Amino acid sequence: MRFGIVGSGGVGGYYGARLVRAGHDVGFLARGSHLRAMRERGLTILSQEGDFTVPVRAEEDAARLGPVDVVVLAVKNYDVASVLAQVKTLLASKEQPSHGAPGTVVVTLQNGVDSPSEVAAAVGEAAVIGGTTYISTAITEPGVIRQAGTLHRVVLGEAFGDISRVSPRVQALRDVLAQAGLNAEAVADIRAPLWEKLAFLAAMSGFCTAARSSIGPLREVPFFREMFREAAAEVLRVAAAEGVSTTTRPDDVMRFMEAMAPEIRPSMMVDFDAGKPLEVEYLQGTVARRGHALGVPTPVMSTLYSVLMPHVRGARQG
Repeated sequence: MRFGIVGSGGVGGYYGARLVRAGHDVGFLARGSHLRAMRERGLTILSQEGDFTVPVRAEEDAARLGPVDVVVLAVKNYDVASVLAQVKTLLASKEQPSHGAPGTVVVTLQNGVDSPSEVAAAVGEAAVIGGTTYISTAITEPGVIRQAGTLHRVVLGEAFGDISRVSPRVQALRDVLAQAGLNAEAVADIRAPLWEKLAFLAAMSGFCTAARSSIGPLREVPFFREMFREAAAEVLRVAAAEGVSTTTRPDDVMRFMEAMAPEIRPSMMVDFDAGKPLEVEYLQGTVARRGHALGVPTPVMSTLYSVLMPHVRGARQG
């Protein structure tokens, strides 16, 4: 299977390297010093599961990679619009595939629930497979990605069309990832997994970034735990109002948070400390806006959104 990785940072680079090692034809879109290092020395993965380096084909222009079977879109939410032209270049043809037929598919791995619709507006709903991933990775130096822990979970499913059963193409892609040694799951409807992750991530990233604290000190405060649970409940109530049925409950989110190592910091807080843009609009913001439109109160999420909004563009904001 031929893959195109759009966004070769911690997430895209890690999954792309695992696919290369499994024998797949993978092209990486990258830029700057990371691109140069990948071309000169390959892509190195440092992990508790074992370090390895693979030679890779890396380009700055998607036209040099040619059409692919699967585009893995792994950029941050705020960069999606800027890479859609590159994504369209990687499509095998201008004819959109049906949900059960072969053709280039675009797998969205962004946080939140907005990306599938944004990408579908550019390439068509039938080309989109929704995805969400649980992994902690980062570029430590050009051409080198370090994974924290051993979790590499990917959930894939249809975002549009027939969401009553697992589609053949989702199952086929899940099998390819599993054969590469990844923890991959196929679901019929990706919307529930997207909202369930958002219930945790919007609360976790919002509180930690607003407090400038890892999770450990925060959860020592009983009132924080109460507010964290309410924040997760707000997200799940908005999902229900949108017609998305989730199996996760606020107490499930709480247990997940309580089990985390005390030094854990969400990527939004890491980005804040580095002066980078923040995904506030796609996490806390989307919950607040959708809740307002649907008449679902979201006081905790809306407060976090308003507190973090001044920092949304990071150090580049004037």
